[in-house]
This record gives sequence, structure tokens and C-alpha cells, in this order.
Amino acid sequence: MMPRDVDPRLLRGFVAAAEELHFTRAAARLYVAQQALSRDIRRLEQVLGTSLFVRTTRQVELTADGQRLLPPARRVLRAHEELAAAFGRNAEPRPLLVDLNTDGPGTGRTVLERARELAPDCELMARFESGLTHAAAEIAAGRLDVSFGYADGLDPALRAPLARSPVRYEPLAVLLPEGHALAGQASVPLDALAGETVYVGAGNPRTLEWTGLARELFAGRGILMAPPAPVAVGKDEFRRVMAKTRNPVLATVDFLDMPGCVKLPLTDPVPLSPLSMVWRKGLRHPGLDALLAAAAELAAERGWLEQPPGSRLPARLTHGPGGG
Repeated sequence: MMPRDVDPRLLRGFVAAAEELHFTRAAARLYVAQQALSRDIRRLEQVLGTSLFVRTTRQVELTADGQRLLPPARRVLRAHEELAAAFGRNAEPRPLLVDLNTDGPGTGRTVLERARELAPDCELMARFESGLTHAAAEIAAGRLDVSFGYADGLDPALRAPLARSPVRYEPLAVLLPEGHALAGQASVPLDALAGETVYVGAGNPRTLEWTGLARELFAGRGILMAPPAPVAVGKDEFRRVMAKTRNPVLATVDFLDMPGCVKLPLTDPVPLSPLSMVWRKGLRHPGLDALLAAAAELAAERGWLEQPPGSRLPARLTHGPGGG
């Protein structure tokens, strides 16, 4: 009965000896000692439970089993070479799938664009998974590689298989429908939202971390969270729902501009969302290296990880070292 696993080294020695029909030449071809090659052939014969060669002082010939083994052994070695080429040190890396949460401007897109400049030969493919809770599950399942979001707000079980690195303390903003009483101001003090019903994705299983951040931010301020509702997909639907409900929407200062809305920064204090880049633990890819380098460069250039005066981080912030 054929064993499940045969060391490719043994098959390599067998194929060389079968093609040369001369152990000295086969050993030289493999850059091994003849004794080592003979030992490997004997080991393969023991594993398979059969003789592969008939050896005399004058010649070497394949047995019937040796002749039967040669074609599949060659196929196995070709497959092994293909595997090495696909995943070896010099192999071209596969595309890296990077979640940007939304198809618009934002920190993740800025990091991605800089990373593409740093590693132009890497294929960094953008995805839009809408919510780190969902993206984290996709990363753990191997369907996504990298995402951005409020990693500290994830369920610990979702966070466990992820490595992460802090990228930015993002100031929060509020989207107001045009004509709202607060829309004419330059900024909106957080307490000015008291009595307002603000949309924060409540009931959306993809964005639990964002809803949790809002819940902590609104606690004790008299700010209500809008009840669960179907997610508006696309600018037109967003504008229609916004015009109908007139509910403010919690966002970041870099959130895309929406028709019929005014985006204003929140103040007194300036609430911050600690944005991290997350990926699956153990992932090795030159594109990931480029993303990390890009995030570090941008953070240093733009002060992304400096907490502004008069700002507020979530109480549950527990950032550890990058990759923790």
C-alpha cells in the first residue's frame, strides 16, 4: 500500500538514478555522495516495500515497480517545484486585499496610496467591507488580509487572531442635514447634541465596534442613538434617508462629503476614534510591510498619533505594541 507521505528528496534521488542508470553519475548530478544516494534509494524501497533497481557490477536497471514509479515520481517533483516557485523566497507575491471600509476619502485610503508608492510592484487591492467587526471575521477566515478601524472596540474573540498597529487618533464629526439648527456653526460642541437622535449604525452587525464607541461617547450627555434601521447603501440612498429622518450621523472628519449634508467637527471635548490597522497574525507579505511603513511615515508627517489638546480618547482604549 502506498504511504501517504514520501520525502521529495527520496523521489529526487530515485528519478536521477533511474534516468542515469548509473549511481555515480546520479550522485554527481545531485551534488551528494554516492553512499548518501544509495542510502536514500534503500530508504525509498523500504517505504514502498519493493525493489526499484537491479544492480550488478556492470549495469543498473529498473525493476518493473521502478518503471511503474518513474512517471508519477516525475509528476510529484514537478508539482513540488511549482509549489516552491509559487511560495518561495523569489516568488511573486499574491495580491493583498486591503479593506478601506468605504469607497471614499479617509485614513485607510491615504495609507494605501502611500504604500502603493513605496511598493509599486505589489498588487494592493482595495475592498470595502463596511465595519471592522465584519472585516475582522473575514480576515480570520482568510478572505481578507488587512483592514482599518477601532480595533479596541472589537469583541475579544474577534480580536484574538489579529495583529494590529495604531495608525491615527481620528477626530470625530457629525453629519447634519442642511437646514438643521446646528448646521450654520463652524463646529458642534458635543453637549449641543443633547436631545438629538444620532445615527451610529445601531443594529448593524458589521459595525458593532463603532456603535459601542458612540454608546460610550453619548453616555450621560442626553444624546440618543437612532434605532436599528436598514443600512443605506450609496450616496443617493443615504441622502434620501437623511432627508426623511433628519437624524444627525456620527462620522469622522475625513468622512466623504454627502449631498444635502453639512459635516462639522465635534468639540468640547474633541472626541477621538483610535484607528488601527489590523491583519491576521503570522501574515508575511511585502505589501503588508509597505502598509506599515506608509502608516508610520504619515503618522510622523501629520502628527496622527499625537493627542490634540482638549481631546478625549475612549476610556476602554487598550492599545498594546504593534502586532499585539
